[in-house]
This record gives sequence, C-alpha cells and structure tokens, in this order.
Amino acid sequence: MNGTICALATAPGGALGIIRISGPQALEILSSIFTKDLTTALPNTIHYGHIVSTVSAGFPAGHEVIDEALVSVFRAPHSYTGEDSAEISCHGSRYILNKVLELLVENGCRMAEPGEYTMRAYLNGKMDLSQAEAVADLIASNNQATHQIAMSQLRGHFSSRLAQLREQLLKLTSLLELELDFSDHEDLEFANRTELQELTKTIDKQITTLAHSFEAGQAIKQGIPVAIVGKTNVGKSTLLNRLLKDDRAIVSNVHGTTRDTIEDTIDLQGVTFRFIDTAGIRQTSDHVEQIGIERTFAAIDKATIVLWIVDEEPSQEEFNKIKELTDNKKLIIVRNKIDKTENAPFTIVKIPFIEISAKHGTHLADLEQAIYDSADLSFLSSADIIVTNARHYEALTRARSHLQRILDGLDKQISGDLLSEDLRLTIDTLAEITGGQITPNEVLGNIFKNFCVGK
Repeated sequence: MNGTICALATAPGGALGIIRISGPQALEILSSIFTKDLTTALPNTIHYGHIVSTVSAGFPAGHEVIDEALVSVFRAPHSYTGEDSAEISCHGSRYILNKVLELLVENGCRMAEPGEYTMRAYLNGKMDLSQAEAVADLIASNNQATHQIAMSQLRGHFSSRLAQLREQLLKLTSLLELELDFSDHEDLEFANRTELQELTKTIDKQITTLAHSFEAGQAIKQGIPVAIVGKTNVGKSTLLNRLLKDDRAIVSNVHGTTRDTIEDTIDLQGVTFRFIDTAGIRQTSDHVEQIGIERTFAAIDKATIVLWIVDEEPSQEEFNKIKELTDNKKLIIVRNKIDKTENAPFTIVKIPFIEISAKHGTHLADLEQAIYDSADLSFLSSADIIVTNARHYEALTRARSHLQRILDGLDKQISGDLLSEDLRLTIDTLAEITGGQITPNEVLGNIFKNFCVGK
C-alpha cells in the first residue's frame, strides 16, 4: 500500500474518461504533466489545463499537448482514500487515456491493484471493512432493492448497530474483569448475574434477527427464485417468454418440449425475480424427459414462490400433490388459456387463483402484482439492516454460539473469568465484520471511565 497509484476509473470508449491518482506524491507527479502547478492548489478545487508530455520540439515549446482536461484536487485526510489525491477528467479516447496513464507511471506513479483505492480508504480509517464491502455491492447493485441495502451499509447503519452491541458487550466484560481485580473478595460481585443474563438474551435476540435477515438478503441480491410448474402444454414456456418480453423458451404443441430448467430474471417494482421454467410434470418413459422432471422437483424445493400453471381444474390427487410439494412455499395457482376455455368455476381448488392468457398477456399485470406481494418484501421499508454478505452471516452465527455458551455458563453458575472469555470471543467475532480490534487498553479505559476504582 506504499507509493502513489493511478488507475482508470471509467470504462474506456465513452465521451469522457476519469483517471484517479492517490498517494503522497499525487499532486507533484500530476503537476509534472499538467500545465498548472497543483502542489499549492486549495483542496476541493477544479483546475482547467492541458496534459502535456516533454518532447524535443512541439507546441508549446518542448511539449506535446495530449488533451485538455479538468483536474479535481483533494487534500488528505479529506479524500476518498484519506490521502492527497486527484481526478483527471479528459476525453474518453483509448489513446488519450493510455497515454495519460503512461505519463503518470513514467513520472513516479504505479498502476493500482484491484480494489486498492478502497483498501487504502479502509487502512486510513475512512471506512470500516463492512462499508468497504458495501462499495462493491453498490457497484454491483442492479435494482432498487440491492441499491437500497448497499447504501444503508455504506452509510454505516450496520456498523452503528454492531458498535452498539459491542459497547454493551464491552461493558459486561469490563465488569467481569473488574471482579477479577478484586478476586481476594470472593463475595464481591460487580456484574449482577440476573442483569447479565437478561442483557445477554437481548443482545442474542438482536444478533439472531440480523442473522435471520441473511436468507432474505441473499434472495434479493441473487433474485427471488420463482418456479413455473405444471403439466405439459399448459403454457409455462409461453408465460416465461411473456414475462421476460423475449422468446427465451421454446414453445411447441408437442408434449415434453421443455426437458431442462430455463432461468432468467426480471425486475418487478425495483426487485429482481429469478424465474425458472421447468419440464412438464407427467408420467413418461423417456429417460431424458424424466431427468428434466426430477429437476422440476429440485426447482420447487429451491424456490421461494411457485407458480402452478393449469388450463383446467386439476384432480384432487394433483391438487393434494402440489400442496404437499409447496407446503413451505408461497403457492400461486394460475389458470391459463382463458381466451380458449370456459371460465367454469373450480370445485376442488378452494384457494384464490389468477386467470390469465399468457399468449395474449391478459391479466399479466395482476399476476406480476401477486408475485411481488407473495415475496412479502415489507421488511425492505421496516428493517433498517439486511445482511447480504456470507462473511458477515458466518461471523454473526459464531457470535450467537459464543452468547449461547455465556447463557449456559450463567445457568451453571460458572466463574466470571470463563464468562469474560466468551464475552471477549463474542466481541472479537463481531469486530471481524467491521475490521475493528479490541485491545486490553480499551477495557481498562472503560473501567476508569465508568468506575472510581480508588474508593
């Protein structure tokens, strides 16, 4: 992480390109190829000039003009990386951008490693580790929901929650370690065990809530899985194509055309849904088709929402079977081909269903709304934190196991030093998420801040 780095920050080939420079010599190196001296430039200012290279002849004398540019200047520590840095905004020609990078390297920069700007921001205390990871999530966000979650994490909402939990745990371990300092007084107890148990339960509940949000977070990040199932020739592939507004799946009157799962995604009201078209469920002697049907059952197992497509009322046996397969899923029954069949009321199916024509797109908006409602995304507005990172989830899970050991220890009335060790393990595990570190001095400082040891 030493030295001054440079890199292209925008995709080449556009109208404009931005090159970022960061490090102790950023402004000196940039000044050597710019027509203005930026070493004395005020922070947060923009300067117009020309990028030039030294040559034996040219205009102006001794220089070749590469491009005209705007340069933004940022001074440490008030920059993205916490270092002196600058951004060159010039034309997006590949030749120009490569030439500017070449000049910067010739004058003392080195090309940045992947993620090095954000790494420097983390090392310089501009953001914690979870916020640094949120930068990548923000760049990768492809809908309103993932953008909202990434922005929440980048703005430090998750970090603040962890800091609150950490402060509570730190207070507990400080009290327990204070008891150890007075171990010659066996009857002295600074940490009331009943209060300690209640607070531990409260913290465990909060961490459990965060951990449980991971499943929903992953679904939103990767696309909420929706399996389209039903017998052959009921219009599953036609519906997929209609939803995607593209001929993604083969449509045919021949039974068993779809022999494997076909997946694609669409956005509904700012949330990505991953639709899985499956092989029609029927009895068959075709080995390949049977494999496709087995994958249909696997798709149902992995799905959050199941669209059961029918073009006539199913038998009681079929209805019971699909209810069994989707027992823990959100099931939407879709009656297709209403343009061809009579709308006779169902007598076996007693739950609400939606009538559509996949071929003509009739009532498709009603189906899309039902799919969105079935995802039960109310938590997006009510939950301030949703965990989407597997590393965070794993750390939260380990923290829960440490807290459970504390609760078991309190039930068994084990000594304070063992409880303190589990508390410290919990604190360190939560600190892994943000990249923080707990030191003995912190515990000591907390004791002096809250208690008068000399009395």
